[in-house]
Amino acid sequence: MKLTSNIGFILLAVYLILVAITTLLPGIAIPSVIVGIVALVAAIFILIGR
Repeated sequence: MKLTSNIGFILLAVYLILVAITTLLPGIAIPSVIVGIVALVAAIFILIGR
């Protein structure tokens, strides 16, 4: 199994995992600011192609 070296897609995967955890396990509270920052950084890296 080969992981991608694109940091944007790695951050996107982290974002999706965080959203899934907060949705499926309401007892675990992850601040929305952290989730938003991860999403923003992922989008920026994907747009610049890194």
